Amino acid sequence: MKNAIHYTIVPKDFAGHLFAVSVTLPAAHPAGQVFTLPAWIPGSYMIRDFARNIVQIRAESGGRSIALKKRDKHSWQAASCDGPLTVYYDVYAWDLSVRTAHLDQTHGFFNGTSVFLCVEGQADVPHVVDIRRPDDAACKDWRVATALPELKAKRYGFGTYVAADYDELIDHPVELGNFALASFKAHGVPHDIAITGRVPGLDMARLATDLKKICETHIAFFEPKTKRAPMPRYVFMTMAVGDGYGGLEHRASTALICARADLPVQGQKEISDGYRTFLGLCSHEYFHTWNVKRIKPAAFAPYDLGAESYTSLLWLFEGFTSYYDDLILVRSGLIDQAAYFKLVAKTVNAVLRGSGRHKQSVAESSFDAWTKYYRQDENSPNAIVSYYTKGSLVALALDLTIRAETNGRKSLDDVMRALWQQFGRDFYAGNGGRGVSESEVEALFDSVTGLKLKRLLDRSVRGTGDLPLAKLLAPFGVTLADDHKNAKAGLGVRTARDGNDCKLANVYEGGAAHCAGLSAGDLLVALDGLRVSAVNLDALLARYRVGDTATLHAFRRDELMTFNVKLAQDDAPQMALAPQAKPAAAARLRAAWLTGKSAGKKTP
Repeated sequence: MKNAIHYTIVPKDFAGHLFAVSVTLPAAHPAGQVFTLPAWIPGSYMIRDFARNIVQIRAESGGRSIALKKRDKHSWQAASCDGPLTVYYDVYAWDLSVRTAHLDQTHGFFNGTSVFLCVEGQADVPHVVDIRRPDDAACKDWRVATALPELKAKRYGFGTYVAADYDELIDHPVELGNFALASFKAHGVPHDIAITGRVPGLDMARLATDLKKICETHIAFFEPKTKRAPMPRYVFMTMAVGDGYGGLEHRASTALICARADLPVQGQKEISDGYRTFLGLCSHEYFHTWNVKRIKPAAFAPYDLGAESYTSLLWLFEGFTSYYDDLILVRSGLIDQAAYFKLVAKTVNAVLRGSGRHKQSVAESSFDAWTKYYRQDENSPNAIVSYYTKGSLVALALDLTIRAETNGRKSLDDVMRALWQQFGRDFYAGNGGRGVSESEVEALFDSVTGLKLKRLLDRSVRGTGDLPLAKLLAPFGVTLADDHKNAKAGLGVRTARDGNDCKLANVYEGGAAHCAGLSAGDLLVALDGLRVSAVNLDALLARYRVGDTATLHAFRRDELMTFNVKLAQDDAPQMALAPQAKPAAAARLRAAWLTGKSAGKKTP
């Protein structure tokens, strides 16, 4: 393609985990061409400095070496030259996550932010990438999974792919290898599922059937009349491992990692907890196709991938997505009301577990994502709140409030569709799509619903108090009760296994361990002279009553310390949601909420 930027990428060294990459441009800047690599990847709000994985780099023009000077941690400048300029470099790829790149004999995976240098001043021209097959006979059956549009490559094949600009190029991750593959259409749009890793008895047919229901429910949610998806094709890329969980959204695909035990097994009809978790992850990342990839906060339009981009709206873009990911499961018929209420209760309990919720609002949590949420330590439960989990409860509170106060005529669904129509639908269409500001979001809530929601937003988004969920659930005939009143004696800690030892991972503020002077990182040795192991702490504590005093021995670093602990009631919340049969009006509102359909009766 004339005037396009051309890349090549090939798995070079499996044992060394190296991709060989080159970028060629027809004409360099007369004063010397600058190349940069992103410092972070959209959807994961932490500076990761991907340039640190470039192990060697050089430049050529017309067969002649061109000087290449490093300007800062993630940019280089080539000396001036005439004619085409090519930069060759190797990228170390040994991060088994959804964020960067990974390569060995089993597969290859990369995000463009990790491997493709940006040609400064030419990011808006077409970008072509030649994905080349590894020079290894064992890889003759490898395929390519990506949502990048094919140029000369065939679907799932090696060869050239094209993007309209650099932003699109880096928004399509690529999986290489012998992956399991299944396909389906959701409202006419082709969807692929690529599963990498050994998964005995994997039921790909069931996975395709279930994901089709989820995807069609999402598409109809945002476009109830047209059922039109915003992308021509979508790809789910999943790495199955022994133990793992995570996902990262892209404009027409998602990269996922999961425990192989979470994937469906042939002949098993029920939905296991692990499979339900995986479907919720898929639902979450798919909802992002609209909410954050196209409906964007103003700070992300456009992205500045060289530095932090601060926004106070992640409670909406991540929290609301976390609310709808499980709600879509029940609306698509994959789980029932009881299963959904258990998922909501789990979220409520997670939020109530840490005292950090009283010290940081979800707006502050959003803004501080770069330094706090993505850099959590042992004290995080006592210092911060998650804009994912509490953000999902904010969405629940708003949805219930809107539905109750309008007698079912309006809901949070209407607000999300309005955000889509005004700020998302045209974002990649070249029609002036732009990001949404916090003030515009709040004004939209009022204009769409006809309510005055500032007070609730002040309390839930900018405040640090607990949400009145029991009160808000009551009009829907749902009770919210805490069942931990009869909880046994506890330390108020979260433990982790350290070999055969029991290590304190978190010490919750105000708990028995905190009051006795124990700290995160301490290794518990004995409780009243009986050895504490990695697995027996709960059994030992079960012999005590609330208020009893016990002697704990623990190692802090290499020093043995003694603590007298007054055992308190285990304060881990055990909230549970339960539906009530009557009254009929409440059942009608509840049904509309859980199905996404009209509440029926409407007030004039």
